[in-house]
Amino acid sequence: MLAPNLGHDLDCWVRLLALHDVEDLALAEPDTMRHRLYSIPARLVRHARHRWLRLDRTWPWADAFALAWQHLTRLPALS
Repeated sequence: MLAPNLGHDLDCWVRLLALHDVEDLALAEPDTMRHRLYSIPARLVRHARHRWLRLDRTWPWADAFALAWQHLTRLPALS
């Protein structure tokens, strides 16, 4: 019972903190979020001691994912 509750909480926080600007995803259902953002066509590559997430340019939700990633990385760190 703990795992589904944690997944639901994580989904709600992502929508609240990262997707408030995206109209289609701000109030999306969990199934919609899973199909549009959580199963992304991307590759994680390493180059020069850095990791890069390479998104497919033709993926229709690439801009929404990039915007959400920017919002999440700009959040202040907890100490």
